[in-house]
Amino acid sequence: MIHLPDPIQQPGFYADVPGKRLLAWVFDAVFILILCLLILPFTGFLALFIWPMWWLIVGFAYRTITITTGSATWGMRIMAIELRNSAGARLNLPEAALHTLGYTISIGSLIIQAVSVVLMCASLRGQSLSDHVLGTVMINRRARH
Repeated sequence: MIHLPDPIQQPGFYADVPGKRLLAWVFDAVFILILCLLILPFTGFLALFIWPMWWLIVGFAYRTITITTGSATWGMRIMAIELRNSAGARLNLPEAALHTLGYTISIGSLIIQAVSVVLMCASLRGQSLSDHVLGTVMINRRARH
């Protein structure tokens, strides 16, 4: 993590990140709902019978693809935050998939999600549990300039 901004000396990189992550999550949930509904007719509406799994599949693809292409989902981009790996670089496809897998696992368990939220609010870099495991961090995009 020596390539990442120091939260004490450069707090602007991490200012308000937990709140921005929450708002980004809301935007992303709306985008995923729209994608699910747009793709639904192409399944012959059979996805209605497996809606929770359908939501997870579309959400996993959406998050992985958008994080790979810009190191941020569309919601994160709206909130001007992005993910960086431990070297300070944007996430590539394997890192984006692992980050999305960590997120998916955490939303599947109330305890893991609670730990993740506490870590985001209490850690200096605002990292979730999967961020800690992967060495990733969410930073303010505008602070980079």
